[in-house]
Amino acid sequence: MATTDYDAPRTAAVEEDSLEELQARRAAPRSGAVDVDEAELAEAFELPGAEQLDDELSVTVIPMQADEFRCSRCYLVRHRNQRAVAEIDVCRDCA
Repeated sequence: MATTDYDAPRTAAVEEDSLEELQARRAAPRSGAVDVDEAELAEAFELPGAEQLDDELSVTVIPMQADEFRCSRCYLVRHRNQRAVAEIDVCRDCA
């Protein structure tokens, strides 16, 4: 393995193109390739074993009850007997 002197002055690794080369590159005809939208390509792919569901998923949301609290770390709603400390809203799993 070769040693590297990190204190040595660096040399320019990138060579700059001359003005003539840049102008010639600009004047050269561009390819006829068309940019393709990646989202459009992704729609054509189907993952093996994946099911396409056209049904909307609906879940009944129940408001937080008086005997529940929201953990300040994991943000899950827990019953008050899952509280680690009475004064702090942190569940036993996060404590």
